[in-house]
Amino acid sequence: MKLCFIGADHEVTGSCHYIEAAGKRILVDYGMEQGKNYFENAPLPVSAPEIDYVFLTHAHVDHSGNLPLLYAQGFRGKIFATEATADLCSIMLRDCAHIQMQEAEWRSRKGKRNKEIAMIEPVYTMQDAENTIKCIVPCRYGDEVNVSEGIKIRFTDIGHLLGSSSIEVWLTEKSVTKKLVFSGDIGNKDQPLIKDPQYTDEADIAIMESTYGDRLHSKEKVDYVKELAEVLNRTFERGGNVVIPSFAVGRTQEILYFIRIIKKEGLVTSAPDFPVFVDSPLAVEATEVFQKNQYDCYDEDAMALIRKNINPITFTGLNLSITMEESRAINEDPEPKVIISAAGMCDAGRIRHHLKHNLWRAESTILFVGYQSVGTTGRALVDGATQVKLFGETIDVKAEIAKLTGLSGHADKDGLIEWIEAFREKPKMVFVVHGEDSVCTSFTKCLKEEHGFKAYAPYSGTEYDIISGNFIKEGVPIPIRKKESTLVSDVYARLKAAGARLVGLIAKSEGISNKDKAKFADQINSLCDKWSK
Repeated sequence: MKLCFIGADHEVTGSCHYIEAAGKRILVDYGMEQGKNYFENAPLPVSAPEIDYVFLTHAHVDHSGNLPLLYAQGFRGKIFATEATADLCSIMLRDCAHIQMQEAEWRSRKGKRNKEIAMIEPVYTMQDAENTIKCIVPCRYGDEVNVSEGIKIRFTDIGHLLGSSSIEVWLTEKSVTKKLVFSGDIGNKDQPLIKDPQYTDEADIAIMESTYGDRLHSKEKVDYVKELAEVLNRTFERGGNVVIPSFAVGRTQEILYFIRIIKKEGLVTSAPDFPVFVDSPLAVEATEVFQKNQYDCYDEDAMALIRKNINPITFTGLNLSITMEESRAINEDPEPKVIISAAGMCDAGRIRHHLKHNLWRAESTILFVGYQSVGTTGRALVDGATQVKLFGETIDVKAEIAKLTGLSGHADKDGLIEWIEAFREKPKMVFVVHGEDSVCTSFTKCLKEEHGFKAYAPYSGTEYDIISGNFIKEGVPIPIRKKESTLVSDVYARLKAAGARLVGLIAKSEGISNKDKAKFADQINSLCDKWSK
């Protein structure tokens, strides 16, 4: 049995872990990297066609976003996830593919204008996303799922996002059973809509996130409704817009929950009937998924409203923008308004257009309501940037930059410690991942010195023998090297990926008949003969 660390090691995004056990090869998450990356990730130990299963903790793209790429490279196995995660991935992976295809088209047009002949291919296509979605096996919280002989899993609500989970993984080989628990992203307590994180009793090895492992949320209960109402009041008094860069899934629905209360209680006096625009087709679809899964995932406060036939995330004055024409019309209307748009870190999507129209306006407010990764436009604005570049144009930052303090989908340091301390007996090893470099190091030190855990913060490329408890290889930090500009078409990368898929298929062909092996070999040789001429 072997555990390998691939992504989100001493970094926050791009989560990916690899397991070999019971004759199977498994990934736990396969996410996109977002923002600035400091270290190179080790490659997957095997090709995509050789991977049998993926266990997915939740739908956020830093955990799920590379799954269509895996499919494009030849993966044809099963993806196990909770029911709500399956529903969210159905829309989020399509949205990712749409962005990939738009980006490739834009870069190709730009290259053509600059007389570059390279044709840019998307990382993956809509068809790859559609096919990936068909691989997902929805699972209920709390059910033990027999994946294959020697492999069993169970999903537990971890309170980070609708459908988010920690995953218990039982592995049995030669009469030896070991239990791994992957925390996923551990949720903050007392969030609107969704339940608090649930804990796990036992594990031999725990793999836990550390996003906020160096900080504490306010111990005083924050009145988010009051704080948001104050931002809305002072902005509308100035005649400006409140622009909220928000993650389409999770944070958008929480903000709608707060605004419903604000409107119901009449807390905004400067513009009581203010309109609210959710300008994100993904957010609109995600809101429908929230409503579909409310009975399994909503907390008691939200369910109390449901039982009174009150929808907790809708109200008078809510406008849902789907088309680009509807999106453009928002900024043509001078009436002060709330604009909620993705992406939450301002690095893609329609939010960039709303920033272009509002950042230079002193009367407007840009309100951040979520984590901002290093290297993103959102992080630059939160850190006090006076200018940002959008669509090749430099924009002066005159708008008020505000943050809804304490609102977080991630547990703070105390919440993380509470999760790991909930095990009846200390795991034999705790691996600390999914945190910035200094945070992983400091939180690991805290677990060891203050709480008595055997803890380790692996770098990408670390390999660990699950049965013996020994390291096979310890990864080392390899800084990202600046890639030189090249005019070589990205179609070449697609060709290389196709070659890797072929190698993977060959590696898995041992079980087929000799007749089929011979036929396969003849077809490969024929193809080689054709292209070698």
